[in-house]
This record gives sequence, structure tokens and C-alpha cells, in this order.
Amino acid sequence: MKSLKTIFRYIKNYPRLVAAYFSFNILSVIFSVVSLGLLAPFLMLIFKTGDIFKTVGLKADNPLDSFKMYISNMVEQPGGGVRALILICTIIFVAIILKNFFAYLSMYYLNPIRNRILNDMRTAMYNKILRLPIGFFSDQRKGDIMSRFANDLNDVEASTISVLESLFREPIMIIGFFTYLLILSPQLTLFLVLFLPVAGFILGRVGRSLKKKNQQVLQQFSNLFSTIEETLGGIRVIKAFNAERKVQAGFDVQTDKIFHLKNKANRRRDLASPMSETLGVTAVLCILFYGGRLILANDASIGLKAEDFITYIAFFSQLIQPLKNLSTASFNIQKGAASIERIETLIQTPVEIQDTPNAKVLQSFEHSIELKNVSFNYDDVAILKNINLVVTKGKTVALVGSSGAGKSTLADLVPRFIDITSGEVLIDGVNIKDYTLQSIRSQMGIVTQEAILFNDSIANNIALGVENAAPEAILQAAKIANAHQFIERKEEGYHTNVGERGMKLSGGERQRLTIARAVLKNPPILILDEATSSLDTESERLVQDAINNLMSNRTSLVIAHRLSTIRHANEIIVLQKGEIVERGTHDSLISQNGFYKRLVDMQEVK
Repeated sequence: MKSLKTIFRYIKNYPRLVAAYFSFNILSVIFSVVSLGLLAPFLMLIFKTGDIFKTVGLKADNPLDSFKMYISNMVEQPGGGVRALILICTIIFVAIILKNFFAYLSMYYLNPIRNRILNDMRTAMYNKILRLPIGFFSDQRKGDIMSRFANDLNDVEASTISVLESLFREPIMIIGFFTYLLILSPQLTLFLVLFLPVAGFILGRVGRSLKKKNQQVLQQFSNLFSTIEETLGGIRVIKAFNAERKVQAGFDVQTDKIFHLKNKANRRRDLASPMSETLGVTAVLCILFYGGRLILANDASIGLKAEDFITYIAFFSQLIQPLKNLSTASFNIQKGAASIERIETLIQTPVEIQDTPNAKVLQSFEHSIELKNVSFNYDDVAILKNINLVVTKGKTVALVGSSGAGKSTLADLVPRFIDITSGEVLIDGVNIKDYTLQSIRSQMGIVTQEAILFNDSIANNIALGVENAAPEAILQAAKIANAHQFIERKEEGYHTNVGERGMKLSGGERQRLTIARAVLKNPPILILDEATSSLDTESERLVQDAINNLMSNRTSLVIAHRLSTIRHANEIIVLQKGEIVERGTHDSLISQNGFYKRLVDMQEVK
């Protein structure tokens, strides 16, 4: 099964744990066989059939018969019966103690294997999310990705990982018991060999249908997670438009679908246990009938004695549970296969933007960023067309244009958040694909329109991009970003937690913290994406002053929404439908009386 191949790919990373688990499992099964195997000598002793070895001239062809002969000879001696009984009981007691001791040790080593597999899968998914390009997340719903971390991983733990014990232990028990059954009666064991594949085929048909049902359940859970995530993000709008009832109705439809799908999946899963038990009882009845006929035939050549037959039944009764566990494990594996496929789909997603084999480190930014004949298509739709642009070191270049003109897309090309379709992006005359991603981005600071903060302290949010930042450096960065005063007014100062997405702070405060983050990083290149467009007038002034401090003596690429903020840019690039339609300084563009002039006039009218 494909899902098992995935699990074993993780298991092979821990050979010592696996070896210890198997070793203790084998020892546990051996002592289990010994404890049950002594049932026959015990019955022989109780019913005083030991003289059969002499009357029919049987030989000790195996350890069991050897022990029987030893007991038979012991019984002939004065008081030998009691000594033989003590010996058998003592061996059974020690065997059971050792069986359970080694069973515990096997589980002791299995638990780390199970937990390490889950940790490895969780880490692999998170690592892939960090490595995937930004474009990947525009195609994916956050709820679906969250569902893979939560619901899918829990499903793998509850189904596939939880059956590792059965997959590893039960085959060893089955082999051990089957070997002993074969010693007791080859004829009866041959019947089992013929019967079990039929039972496995029947159970397998039901198991395959379970996987399909569970895939539908998981997809519906992904939709539910997305709905919850959207509801939490848009709760203000939902309440403002009195849309609670409408949103609740949509949620109820989704939960109703999950209810029916899970009922169908669970009913098929629950069918495994009664089916396997029914097939097991059928096998027992057939063995009772066939074995009973062999005993009643009283044929010495067959070599099956009454005490051996009772022992055979006892062993087979113990064999039913491992077989039942394996059939249940097969169902659970089918159930978890859908989750593993979804997790593996994420883990195996190719990372389209990554370092080339011989990528070199961009040590420092020296003279310019250049876009030569750059075009970018998204799903065969042209977003940027034949862009030519040079940003000289120390200069500020502003990108303006209507919504959807391609401004943010152009800015995303420089740090390689996305890769161009054609043309070249050069830093200091070298194609950025020849540099490592880490070294390119280490030269850049980015302040976005939406202030992205994390549920952590103010200090840690400012120091996000700097390892082991000194408190003095954090404080100085906050002062440059006009953030120090409002931080000092907080009860815990720089140790204040900003809340989920910084919601404990105002919009202007959040934006000044992101600017302080860029100041602390001290990059030579700045990319500012409409950093003041969503702020009120007072906050905009404070943030704009912070941005001016940040831009001092740096190379800046500014996406401007409020054109008044980029009047002093060295060059203004006007984009329309993915093309540069105008370029120049503010004054030269105003004198052209073109598209830029109309944009300025519209904002002044407002």
C-alpha cells in the first residue's frame, strides 16, 4: 500500500528503535508459545497418557515431544507426578512473566517511533510551507492547509500510526503460532492456509471502499476549516450586514455533509470486526469438525493425540485475535490512506523558486537593480509586459498606477517571491537567479501595506529578521520609526504582547513596528508597498516621517497609493495594464499632462 510505503520511509530513519522493538517482540512471542505449548504436557500429566510413548513407540521428533518424554519418565519415579506438575507450572509462570516483560519493552520502544513519525511529518509540512513560493498560497485556501496540520495528521495518528503495533507485532505472533500449529498437525494447518486468503479477500474489498469515503470526509473538513477561518477574519463585516443567519446556514450545510459522510465511513470501518470474528468462528468450527474426526479415527499414523488437539484449539483461539487485529489494521490503513495522500501532496509539492546548484552569495549591493525586457504571466494571463527599469543605488523609484496595473507583481520580482516568465532581473549586473535566495533577501527590507505582526512581544516582532538583536539596537530602531514613545506608554513596554496579528495595537502603531523591524535589519535596499494607504491622517504623518527616516541613504522601490508621498522620488514609473506608460520626475510628469496628471488631479479633488 502506498500509505504504508510513506510510513516506512519515515520509520527507516530510526533503525535502532525498530531493531529493539522487533527483538523484544520476538522474545515476547517465543515465551507466549512456550506458556501455551505446555498445555499439552499438562493435559498428558493430568489424564495420565504419558505411557502412549511406550505403547505406540513414538519418537521425540521435536522439543514438545522431548519434553513429553521427559515428563513421562519423571512420572514413573516415586512422587514424580507432583514434581512434574510443579515443574510445568513453574515454567508456565516464568514464561508468562517474561512474555509480558518483553511485550512492555517492545511498546516502550514503539512509542518513540510513532511520535517521531508524526513529528517528522508535521515538520516536513511546515518546512515545505516556508520554502514554497508566495504564488502557491494564492492558489490554496488557508483552511485546507490548516486542515492537513490538524485533521489529517490526527487521522494519520488515529488510523495508520496507531496500527503500527499490529503491523509489526501480529505477523510475528502469527508466524510463531503457525509454526507451532504446523508441528502439532500439518493436516489442520493446511486447512488454515487455504481458508485465510479467502477471508483476507473479503475484508479487503470492504477496506478499499472505506478509503474513498474517507477522502470525501477529509475534503469536506477542509472546506469547513476554510469557512471557519473566513468567518473569524470577517466577523466584523458579518455582523455589520446582519449576515449571521446566512453564514450559519452555509455552515450547517457543510456540517450536515460531514455527518452523513462520516456515518457511511464509520459503518464500513465497524464492519471489519464482526466480519473477521464471523470468519474466525467459521474456521474454528471447521477445525473442530475436522480435528474431531481425526481423533475419533484413532489412527496412530496421523500422530494427533487428544491433548495435542486441545492445545491446537487453544493456540488457534489465540491466533484469532492477531488475525482480527490485522484485519482491523487493514481497514484503518485504508481510512488513513486518504490523509497521508493529502499530507504527501503538500510535502511533495515542487519548490519552483529555489537556489541553482552553483548559486553564489550576494555579499553587498554596489550600484543598481535592473529589469531588462521583463514579462510575467499568471495562468497564461499577461500581468507585466516588456518592462525595462533601472534603480540606481541611493535613488528612490516609485511605482504608481491604477489597481491591477502590476505594481506589486513588479516589486515581488526583485526579492524573487515570484520568477519572471521572460527577460532578466539583475543586481549589480548579475542575474538574481545566480544568487542564493537567502543572500538576496538579506540585502532587502520590506514594509507592506498590511502590517504583519506575530503573536509575540513588541521587541521580538522588531527583531524578527535579526539574530540575537541587542536591546539597545531594538530601542534605537523604534526611535527612528517613531515607535518608541507609544511603546513606553505600554504597561510592559517592549515586552508587551501585541496579540493575534497585532490586534492589540492601532493601525499606525502596527505599521511603525514593521518599519522599526526594517530599520533594525538595516538593509541597503527597501521595498515599500503602499505602507500608509490605510492609515488616518495623524498616523499617516507619523508613519511617513518614519519611512523618510528609513529611506535615508538607501535604495528604495516604493509602491505609492497616495501620490503626495512620492513627489520627491528620483523617478516615477506609471504602470497601466502591465506596461510602463509614463516615466519621469513628479514635475516632468505633471507637465506631460498625461495619465499621472489625471491620477494626481483625482486625489487632489478628494
